[in-house]
Amino acid sequence: MKFSRSLSLPILALSVLALAACSSSRGSQSDTEGRSGLRLPGMSNNSEVQRPAGIGVNSFLWRASLDTISFMPLREVDPFGGVIVTDWYANPELPSERFQVTVYILDTRLRGDALSVRVFRQERNETGEWIDASVTPATAVDIENAILTRARQLRISTLDE
Repeated sequence: MKFSRSLSLPILALSVLALAACSSSRGSQSDTEGRSGLRLPGMSNNSEVQRPAGIGVNSFLWRASLDTISFMPLREVDPFGGVIVTDWYANPELPSERFQVTVYILDTRLRGDALSVRVFRQERNETGEWIDASVTPATAVDIENAILTRARQLRISTLDE
């Protein structure tokens, strides 16, 4: 079956209209409730006053993550995507192993499931090469809990002001 050019434009127009009909409006929700990601001024269909662009993640989680892993050198920091990647860190007392941490902030709300931490570990073998080693799952959970505790402290401190 071969389409003519005269049929392709109406089919394209109908496809665009059908796709637009699939969208929904959540007029009763606040600007940040139920959404995550980058907010740009002028890109919302709200008639309210537009807020300036900010980081696309929860600011308390962001600050708490940086505070918690501040002893490790940072390799990559993306406040809009909510990703913090450290460089390899070796404890001076145990130079034969090193760690790398990646923190993902997944939401604009201060919630436990808005945070994910991955920990990587390497050990040095007899020839001096770094080899991947296992990490106990509790290590990532402990870091997540430390970040969440610090984020709660930061939030409470802003309520007291």
